[in-house]
Amino acid sequence: MSEFYEVDIFQCRGSSFDIGYQIGEQLKNNKIVDVYKEKMKPTIDIANMESVFSTYAPHLIEELKGISEGLEISYKEAAAIFSGYDIPKMDAMGCSATITNDFYVRNYDFSPLLYDHIFSLVDSEVAYASAGYSQQVLGRLDGVNSEGLVMGLHFVSFKEFQNGISAWTAIRMVLDTCSSTSEAVDLLKVIPHAACYNFSIGDKSGDIAVVEASPNKVVIREDNSYLTCVNHFQNQDLHQKNRKYIEFSMKRNMHMQELNKKGFSEKQMFERFKDSHSPLFFKNYDDYFGTLHTFCYSFHDSKITTCLAKSEHVLSFYLDDWVNGKAISNTSMSGKIERESI
Repeated sequence: MSEFYEVDIFQCRGSSFDIGYQIGEQLKNNKIVDVYKEKMKPTIDIANMESVFSTYAPHLIEELKGISEGLEISYKEAAAIFSGYDIPKMDAMGCSATITNDFYVRNYDFSPLLYDHIFSLVDSEVAYASAGYSQQVLGRLDGVNSEGLVMGLHFVSFKEFQNGISAWTAIRMVLDTCSSTSEAVDLLKVIPHAACYNFSIGDKSGDIAVVEASPNKVVIREDNSYLTCVNHFQNQDLHQKNRKYIEFSMKRNMHMQELNKKGFSEKQMFERFKDSHSPLFFKNYDDYFGTLHTFCYSFHDSKITTCLAKSEHVLSFYLDDWVNGKAISNTSMSGKIERESI
């Protein structure tokens, strides 16, 4: 059984409040708002949320206020629905990424039910411009900023789960405020993480890293030229925080290591990730593990290449051109889901 799905492309510029307002207006009548209303807590501690945001990314408070006005809901409700702070446990998600000195490529694997279906390009007056797939509207599943810093999340476990910042909000904070891998690592060391996640990171200088972050400990994996990232902690000090069964994650990691030995180019790697017959592509959507998009970034020329599952159309553009004022003509992307049970 096949079903088609679409991702809207949002392009917003201006103050943080203006960007939030534009997003809020575009979200009117979007079913993802009702999904998050149902899934998130009805209220959160606004003072605690603002304290964390004020420390690491104060402009996002203004964006939340803009979203609330654009959507015509209260700021209190917008913060609970979209901030990514003090969220309940959500179903696990997958993801595979390869990072080299030249490019970054990854697949995002989850369910379309809790997928924003939004690709956002934002250029704020007080933060770095960025492009990436949104999660809970304010956050990002993966993306890259105008400084050439690229990043993606990889769920590990709910060990030590606490009231803190979601991984997707952490990515947004990093992309908005950090210009390099080292700055990203420093920020991820101090953000109060809600759950255990890996973060795959690279920058245009060729500095690459994987941050293995739990609420109580953060460890960094580094390499001079090639790193892979999946859904388990590889550092021995964090092994006890992994889920009980990580065989699928280990197999994907081994496959990507083999691709490195073959010397795959950026184009070859992108094609392998998006290929529905690849060991890196999954169709287990009903079990929250189906490939929804492939995202690729070239450090040398700021080129973003991305597509949805089983799509014949690839979106490709240069982020530097967009930052300099050249809007992309596309307003949406389409893909196809073919369900298969684990």
